[in-house]
Amino acid sequence: MGESQLQPGARRAKGTRLLGRAVAGVSEAFSGHRLQLAAKAGLAAGLAFLVAPLMPGAAAEYPYYAPLGALVSMYHNVAGSVRQGLQTLVGLAMGIGLAFLLVNFSDPSPLTVAIVMGLGVLLGGLPRLGTGRDWIPTAALLVLLVGGSNPDDFSFGYLIQMGVGVAVGIAVNFLIFPPLHFNAAAASLGELRLALGRQLTDMGAALKEKWPPEHEDWSRRSEDLAAAARTVRHLVQEADASRRANPRRRLHPRDVDLDYRNLRVLERVTFHIQDMTEVLSDVIWEDDVPYFVPFQDSGPLADAMTATGELLSSFNGEDVAVQRELFTAAEKALVACKAANAERKPDETEVAASESILLSLHRILRAVRPAS
Repeated sequence: MGESQLQPGARRAKGTRLLGRAVAGVSEAFSGHRLQLAAKAGLAAGLAFLVAPLMPGAAAEYPYYAPLGALVSMYHNVAGSVRQGLQTLVGLAMGIGLAFLLVNFSDPSPLTVAIVMGLGVLLGGLPRLGTGRDWIPTAALLVLLVGGSNPDDFSFGYLIQMGVGVAVGIAVNFLIFPPLHFNAAAASLGELRLALGRQLTDMGAALKEKWPPEHEDWSRRSEDLAAAARTVRHLVQEADASRRANPRRRLHPRDVDLDYRNLRVLERVTFHIQDMTEVLSDVIWEDDVPYFVPFQDSGPLADAMTATGELLSSFNGEDVAVQRELFTAAEKALVACKAANAERKPDETEVAASESILLSLHRILRAVRPAS
């Protein structure tokens, strides 16, 4: 009976999560950056198709490949557009060369198509080709099957028009609001700090509740914190990539190296807080662990965790003086906790988990010490 009563609630929770993910996916698809990228891709494709008939010789007969070149070179940062466009052209050239080798020996047939595909995929394993690896078999197959009796003109037109499209795509991305992803990186760093601070304060509150505590959400956040740290690293790397070859970087300077240093600090803090979360969860809910938190340690330990959490949350502000005050308060709370821990008589059969948590708090404070 109890199981049947839980099932509708579980189904509702699962449905809510799925709906939330769907809404988040739609929101991401129509975000400002995505809309800007779509507009520039459309503009680049239109311009490429406009200039495609002006190409010399047989290339003018294949104007529809120019918009394709513009599309494949469109990336969410300028350096990525250049890299992706050049990789595509290298892959096309390799595929065309592969097709010419086979055309000189045999007409198109199931056997030659199979050989072209196999060799194209094999060559795609060469290093540093990036997106170009997918274009090797594609270009070879098109030359082999679409080029027909005139593969020379088709190959020339195909490569030239794709090159035109790539050039137009890079130019549009460079000249029209080349994106800088600094804000997303800065916001993600701040959000991770707040999440880490909240985790510490929630664990501090749990230590002062009657055990087992009523609030246990914090015990399930360990993987969420790790995922958040991975997301922040990705966004900082995106911000770093977005400033390369970007003319707007001079108008919007940002110390990305400082972002990387802050990221490394937060990654270390995340590791220590994950360890503390696991230790405290085991102490509260597991019966077979050989360590415990002595009752006399719980109050001072909770104060030290709460003070450290408040310090982490304060780094979103600009007042360094407040951060120093909070750091001093966290240090004093940690010293008080050490003193309480020292007064406790050691137990030869059990290990006090508070010692492990104290060590993690000490390392966190050492990592986030405010600038003097």
